[in-house]
Amino acid sequence: MQQADFGDSRSNWKQREEALLASYAMHSCDAQGREHPEPEHPYRGPFQRDRDRILHASAFRRLSGKMQVFTGDMGDYHRTRLTHTHEVASLARTIGRSLRLNEDLIEAMALLHDIGHPPFGHCGEDVLKECLRDSGGFSHNRFALDLVTRIEQRYTDYPGLNLTFEVLSGQRFRSHKQDSESQMLEIQVVDAADSIAYDSHDLDDALKLGLLEWGQLDGLDLVQRAKRTVRLGDVQPSLRRALLVHTLLDLQMGDFLQHSSRLLGGLGQLRSQEVCKAGVSLGMSSRIEQEKRQLEGFLFEHVYRHPRLVEVRQGAAMRLRQLYRLLVGHPERLPTRVRGWVLDWGIERATGAYLAGMTDRFCDEQYLLLVEMGRPCGVDWS
Repeated sequence: MQQADFGDSRSNWKQREEALLASYAMHSCDAQGREHPEPEHPYRGPFQRDRDRILHASAFRRLSGKMQVFTGDMGDYHRTRLTHTHEVASLARTIGRSLRLNEDLIEAMALLHDIGHPPFGHCGEDVLKECLRDSGGFSHNRFALDLVTRIEQRYTDYPGLNLTFEVLSGQRFRSHKQDSESQMLEIQVVDAADSIAYDSHDLDDALKLGLLEWGQLDGLDLVQRAKRTVRLGDVQPSLRRALLVHTLLDLQMGDFLQHSSRLLGGLGQLRSQEVCKAGVSLGMSSRIEQEKRQLEGFLFEHVYRHPRLVEVRQGAAMRLRQLYRLLVGHPERLPTRVRGWVLDWGIERATGAYLAGMTDRFCDEQYLLLVEMGRPCGVDWS
């Protein structure tokens, strides 16, 4: 069999970027590289390789067992942390392509953005923040960096995925959200796509699960704008929810692209680093931003504080706290690998990392085995 010749392919992705990307996009030729240098791949650019490494990481697969807002006990329709991540990546790629930004970099950062979420969503994060308040606290954005630089193991003799500095810096920005001069346009797009996705999809899931009634949406300006755009009353009731969510996404995406395109049109031939130094900030029009904030306030009050969800959070919080206290007090009951982290991180952070890596189901199982049944040692989620 004749072996494929990739002799000219090494530069194909570079030529493609030069042809398709705007000057202000992050070009792979301007990338700073990796902590551990690697030769160029024959047919994949550096950000494509990062995307694939994240996609194949065990921490990424575990997102399928972590709740977004609603638990698996409430049905199969609603989003998990994994489906949310794929939806964010899809929206972000669409924005990136329209603005002629680096789609490969955007996709890698989008797939990475929630990989550090603990079990039980923001409830789990709140518990770990409380437990670790005297040990540096907890942030799913920071834990994502620990996962891909220290915990995940490929086939190399060094830990981590060895991602490019650009992908890691995008995640570091999410961890600190300070110094706007360091914010790449690509990470701004991922942040915008994340916000657009969870606002629209949380509303979708809440309607589907019966936590919201249609009449409760009448006071929301963005929903009323959507109704004027597509005349929701003229479609079959079974199709209304899907059409509303589609229209909400389209309205926000369209406004973000229109507003940002005008801004980027005045940048001339500035390169990505120059745009960062200039503090260029992408966003929506003030009118849509205001309507979006109103929707978010409504979701916070009527969905995230819904009695059915509060009950779930209270039970999950209790189990996580008891697991944390048990394991901190008895480090010998941690899995062997996690006991090794104690030497570098201390018992509190090592225990927090162990809990943060769990899926919802795995957390419940370990609570049953360790707390209720008194098993001598926990199971490694790897």
